[in-house]
Amino acid sequence: MRSVNVACLAWLATLSAAAPSLDPQRPLDILPIFDASLPSSNKHSIRPSEAQPFDLIDLHKSLVSIPSVSYTEYNISKWLASTLEAKGYSTELQQLEDTDRYNVLAWPGKNRNARTLITSHIDTVPPFYPYGVHSNDTDTVITGRGSVDAKASVAAQIIATTKLISDGHVDADDVNLLYVVGEEVSGDGMRAANSLKLTPDTIIFGEPTEGKLAAGHKGMLGFTIVAKGKASHSGYPWLGRSANEIMVKALSALMDVGAKLPTSDKYGQTTINLGRIDGGVAANVVAETASAKIAVRIAAGTPEGIKANITKAITAAVKEYQSRDDDEVIEFQWASAGYAPVDIDHDVEGFETFTVNYGTDIPNFEQTVEGQKRYLYGPGSILVAHSDHEAITVGELEEAVEGYKRLILHSLKEQE
Repeated sequence: MRSVNVACLAWLATLSAAAPSLDPQRPLDILPIFDASLPSSNKHSIRPSEAQPFDLIDLHKSLVSIPSVSYTEYNISKWLASTLEAKGYSTELQQLEDTDRYNVLAWPGKNRNARTLITSHIDTVPPFYPYGVHSNDTDTVITGRGSVDAKASVAAQIIATTKLISDGHVDADDVNLLYVVGEEVSGDGMRAANSLKLTPDTIIFGEPTEGKLAAGHKGMLGFTIVAKGKASHSGYPWLGRSANEIMVKALSALMDVGAKLPTSDKYGQTTINLGRIDGGVAANVVAETASAKIAVRIAAGTPEGIKANITKAITAAVKEYQSRDDDEVIEFQWASAGYAPVDIDHDVEGFETFTVNYGTDIPNFEQTVEGQKRYLYGPGSILVAHSDHEAITVGELEEAVEGYKRLILHSLKEQE
């Protein structure tokens, strides 16, 4: 962690006190927004090399201050596009079907489809926590939802890209930026971005990696189990069928399967998380329905193989309930096809490397050119993300700017 001077601390405290309280359903008033029906942007004569530079702390503050829980990203997409345009970027808002949700594509030169694509996500998990600054004699810590995951990456990427261009180290036609919605829920923003027809030689993805290069991450399989019972008075349980009892049997079988799922030296143990369980309406009513939302982090093997093992084990476990009636007592709702563990490029000198257990948008972006390089890097720790104490230091943000600069320069050198 890095210390800062007293004047900087006072300035940051002032910024924190002035942070706006925003409703994600109301129009944003930090900066004017523009008509999203226009598919692409200005053709500004001012380029990033000529525009007034961004300030890292201001940019990060604005991003974190705008609520953008998944499915409510309208304000941040519009604000980000407008802000990038004001700094000389051309932008394109990509609408996700019939929604008020938009990906933001931006390019600093004349080339919409650059050799290096820099990307992250602008949605967050719930709930929204406001921006704040806390400091002591040695550290300045910024808090708030998204302060780490992944608005720290977004801010540092924009600063790094703009600085490299303004200093003449990178040609404006060699890089572009893509900021997507929906990464925290289903990856629908990045999957939609495939229709933008981008063909970069290198993609730099932003997620919290503690300033290290990720050499890979676990695969993912998400699903919901729905147990179907029959309601009755709890004094006469034989007249009904308890969905909660069925669910207990199903989850017990699932946890037994979990202990036998594949492992690997690189990614460790495949794990199962029972994220949410619901069932029944009252203690004196035999439960008619129950459900459980589950996430599997895959260390080895394929989603198809794991799905087959889970289905077989749970179906066998609830067979005794199935025999009482002709209808199905268990339904599996698979969130998506899932994906196996993802190996990631990490061939840049000077970076520590490690593997991470979380998922990213990397598998959601189709590999559009042969030999395409993909890097995963960003400031902050995943261990505080998704929590009520999500936080990052000013020093970590500043170091990430330098890290992104090195990655961008490396990517363009590799392509020569």
